[in-house]
Amino acid sequence: MAEAIQQLVLDTLDKEGEIKDTRTLVLPGYKEPAATHDSQIIILGALNSLSSRDMITYTTHETVSHVLTQEGAQIALQGSHEARVWAACPAKGEGSPIPPKQLQEKVGAETAKVGQGQAFKNKWIGKEGDGLVKLVDSITDTTQLQMREVDSTGALKVGEKALADLRKRKLIAQRKGQWFNVRKGSNFSTSTAKPETDLTVDMLTSGSWKTSTYKKYNFEADGIPPNGGALHPLLKVREEIRNIFLEMGFAEMPTSSFVESGFWCFDALFVPQQHPAREVQDTFYLSDPAVSLPPPKDYYERVSKVHEHGGYGSTGYRAPWSDEESRKLLLRTHTTASSASILYKLAARCRGEEDDSEDVIKREGAHASSTVPGAGKAGPDGFRPAKLFSIDRVFRNETMDATHLAEFHQVEGVVADKNLTLADLIGFMRVFFKKMGIENIRFKPAYNPYTEPSLEIFAFHPQLKKWVEVGNSGMFRPEMLEPMGFPKDVHVHGWGISLERPTMIRYGINNIRTLVGHKVSLESVERSPAVRF
Repeated sequence: MAEAIQQLVLDTLDKEGEIKDTRTLVLPGYKEPAATHDSQIIILGALNSLSSRDMITYTTHETVSHVLTQEGAQIALQGSHEARVWAACPAKGEGSPIPPKQLQEKVGAETAKVGQGQAFKNKWIGKEGDGLVKLVDSITDTTQLQMREVDSTGALKVGEKALADLRKRKLIAQRKGQWFNVRKGSNFSTSTAKPETDLTVDMLTSGSWKTSTYKKYNFEADGIPPNGGALHPLLKVREEIRNIFLEMGFAEMPTSSFVESGFWCFDALFVPQQHPAREVQDTFYLSDPAVSLPPPKDYYERVSKVHEHGGYGSTGYRAPWSDEESRKLLLRTHTTASSASILYKLAARCRGEEDDSEDVIKREGAHASSTVPGAGKAGPDGFRPAKLFSIDRVFRNETMDATHLAEFHQVEGVVADKNLTLADLIGFMRVFFKKMGIENIRFKPAYNPYTEPSLEIFAFHPQLKKWVEVGNSGMFRPEMLEPMGFPKDVHVHGWGISLERPTMIRYGINNIRTLVGHKVSLESVERSPAVRF
């Protein structure tokens, strides 16, 4: 069909020199000229194909016509509502007036409702008693005649006012159309043979390439967009939070040790060895290897002593100490295990040892300068303040559902200085969350084995219109800090939030399994906007 229409256009141009109006063409298989909108769309396809080969040029002319709606088509076939109401009524004096209820049964409720008003307005019918009768012997159904005229010509001879009235009554709808004026192009020919688009081996061998015509290269055509890489929403939010920490003068802690011992993950934090979090229902333990290398001997002994017998102002847990429990290898349940290790190294000068914490940070690839950002010079007791953070994966033996995974990310911050108070912690958290765009926050007392006092952090979610928990915080206990060697007046703030929860809120995700895992849509990753707290 497409090639036949192209040939029709070329033959007509060859014969007449110009096609002034494509609505005069008679398409193959049709007897009437192509005056309809659909016919012109078919012709346009043929014109575009010929124009791309410079065989023709054409100009477009816009038209406005009207088509019948479903109701208008019914009127054109059966007559207007008012005409059907008039036809259903008896002539005056020749029968009993027809009651409105009987009229509805005869012509339909919608026709009776619409037609009565118009028939009364035209003075075709009148009321006699409780019924209706004809007032005239004959009528001219103008509406039906107009519908038939619009159906055949797309317009009305009486003008725009009548058309506007019919559009208002929703009997017709306006439709824009187009027709074309066509002239010969620079490469005009009556042959529709398509030019070659590729130079093949066969053409080179046979020599046919010398006489072949080739399609002009379109330098203006858009190329196929390259599929580049895209950052996952978690990585975008991670980078924003990381920038907030760096802006506030923090150093990034090394957190590459996914496998930790029970000592660094629990014991060093003053978590009792009988705590439920250490059960296999909550923690993944390794079977091979199952036992860690020993921690520093003196420090290990101080930690075991404060657990079993107390010390540093504490009575301890008064429970038997198990070396086996302390040496078990596990997938870390929080990045605080790494924080404890770095804090122990920071306390080296306080113990009279060499401080290699900065070397550890730089060696393991975390962000740091020659001095830890925000850290002061060491005092007489060897202590120097520090601000540290980490963002990395942790593992818990959770039942997976819409909001929980066995593997997720923890954002953690630590501030160590002398004479810090709970008010300092609250003030710092307000500034930190404000930079994330969360200003309406509350704090609630809570319990953590290694912080006292402890606070849960809640923020008001404007979409959910309720308070949601966004983090946990507290001040590390003396039973954790003093065995490391820190002076009594050194206090450490610690807090943590998940990375997944703010990401889900930011991107409107209600199921964590569509954010992480095999159900993640690669298309949504590519199209997700950059986040800005």
